[in-house]
Amino acid sequence: MPINYVPFYPTPIEGQALLNNFTRTRRALAYRDNDKPAQRILRGMPLYEVDKVEQVGENPNGNLIIRGECLSACAYLKDQGIQVDLVYIDPPFASGANYAKKIFLRRNPKVAQSIEQAEQELDDEALRTFEEIMYGDIWTKEAYLNWMYENLFAIKSIMSPCASIYVHMDWHIGHYVKILLDEVFGEDNFRNEIVVKRIKKSIKERERVKSLNVATDSIFFYTLSDDTTILPPMKRSKRAARWHSFDAPGIRNGMDYELFGRKPPAGRHWMRSRDVAEQWIKQGKLRCNPHTGKPEYLIDETEVMLCDSLWDDIVAYSFTTDYNTEKSESLLKRIIEASSSPGMIVADFFGGSGVTAKVSHDLGRRFIHVDVGINSIQITRSRLKSAGASFDILEVRDGVALFRNPAQTMEKLATLIPGLGKVEDLGDFWAGAIQDGKFGIIPVYLPNLLDHREKLLDLPQLNRIINEQIPSLPDSVKKVIVYYVDIENEKEAKDFIREYGNPQVDVELRDLKTVLHEIVLNDEVEYVVSQTQSEWRVEIIRFYSDRLVQKIDAHNKKLKLNTGNKKNRQPKLEEAIQRNERSQLEVAPLEISENGLELIELISLDCTASGGPWHSDAEIEIDKYGYVIRDGQKTGTYWDASISSKRPPLRLKVRNIAGDETIVLISKEANSLS
Repeated sequence: MPINYVPFYPTPIEGQALLNNFTRTRRALAYRDNDKPAQRILRGMPLYEVDKVEQVGENPNGNLIIRGECLSACAYLKDQGIQVDLVYIDPPFASGANYAKKIFLRRNPKVAQSIEQAEQELDDEALRTFEEIMYGDIWTKEAYLNWMYENLFAIKSIMSPCASIYVHMDWHIGHYVKILLDEVFGEDNFRNEIVVKRIKKSIKERERVKSLNVATDSIFFYTLSDDTTILPPMKRSKRAARWHSFDAPGIRNGMDYELFGRKPPAGRHWMRSRDVAEQWIKQGKLRCNPHTGKPEYLIDETEVMLCDSLWDDIVAYSFTTDYNTEKSESLLKRIIEASSSPGMIVADFFGGSGVTAKVSHDLGRRFIHVDVGINSIQITRSRLKSAGASFDILEVRDGVALFRNPAQTMEKLATLIPGLGKVEDLGDFWAGAIQDGKFGIIPVYLPNLLDHREKLLDLPQLNRIINEQIPSLPDSVKKVIVYYVDIENEKEAKDFIREYGNPQVDVELRDLKTVLHEIVLNDEVEYVVSQTQSEWRVEIIRFYSDRLVQKIDAHNKKLKLNTGNKKNRQPKLEEAIQRNERSQLEVAPLEISENGLELIELISLDCTASGGPWHSDAEIEIDKYGYVIRDGQKTGTYWDASISSKRPPLRLKVRNIAGDETIVLISKEANSLS
């Protein structure tokens, strides 16, 4: 549970008006449950324990990668007295979609033919992949807006007085978020709606459709103060030389002299002094228009010009890391250069693949990257390490990071609870029910881990269950099971159930973390250590991941079922069938060798400490093509199943291709081998 609650503002806010809208009869944006965030804002941000799990480089600038939710990360930053100068966030768009990552099997270094057949295997790369959910963007409108409202307040609380924020949205719900932004940051602090270009989509055939292709996103730009200024970015835009009127609006003393036999029009003045005008006439830059008789000056041809709020010269998205919704470096470069200076802190609280942090580093800014998904943390770590950045990796112990990311955890929950199945007439609140010989149907509540508000079982949530949800259940229900990730006070919760609950319905509280910990097994690593005169060498002999084996088995079964369905065939499979190669590729199951080395993505050695934060003293990452990335730098060699270090290794870390990491201590006996 939280160790404390941190106020959203520097001083206690009891009795202080949070927003003008709270004192109005009706809020500007009315939706279901829109009063509940106010209660949480008055309580404060939940502060959890935060562990430093790794340090990369010396990190004199205090750069941070934080695995945790936006709200809990902001609580930590505020507790540490850290303020940020620029925020760019690209939160989920409430699009109703699950976003998946393509997982690539690596080449097995123990198979001799793998190197010989490397080039032809690249052609079949698409057949050696499967997908896993990275995060879920499935919300009701009300839940999403409440979630965003709290996050925006949390972000505002750790912004410096001169800070700016850019909020990237698409068409799904951006217009509602704009209203929330007006409430949180103030309508007067709204600067621009920046329109950015998405990846172009093509329509092969012109036919009747229900809508046009979506070509743009919106970025809402706000500041905390009217004094905050930006450096308007430039964009490449070839513009031919042209003549422009020499008069400007308004009256200025001394700027109404006679030019080419005429005065400025009423209410206007000449743009330059008489001396400048005479100089421009000599240079051929100022003339009398032969048709109108009006003075006009020459604007030279140029290839750059000031940006306005339409950024159609760059694209918003880039896909260099197989990470869905990855934004382009050119987009972040423009934002960071416009609204920050070297040395300032740039933060992204839905950091994804780490583009914001990487570009910030490139431009001499400090950075804070926050995301709840382990894949985001790992991809960002690799990106920053390759860029030569130094940083600390922190993990918020808030109970959300149960399994890779909340979306995958939710996907697994129904299968991890024995006997749980769907039952009609229970309502969407309940995940399903368990059939029991004594109690009959037992409804089961599971917190939605995609919504941080349901993570903590507090008395208001328990009151909702007892007084709103249980009374609507069928009369035959005699027991319900309520799972939680975190509980505010278990004794108070049980006392509340006894005092206010229905004595005819038993309410059993269960910790969800124990379910996952009992069923999800750690990966198994077998290795040998050898020593030469100059280095230590750790060779991986065998690697086994129960989670990946199950996932691949499910993929193969689905592939077999879909083989006869033309609509579901993979494009390369369809091409092979057209070339009469059906027997080779029709059923292309993913195969794993006995040693399982093709399931490894990264190995690292800690030669500094046998406990505490990780020190990556030697590191090898294997990219999707099988090539080695050594200590952040790409090479043209294939992995040989080993890693070497100059000092005796104390710990070994192995990351599988889905992102699960396993750490094992290397025994002193192993290090004594020669």
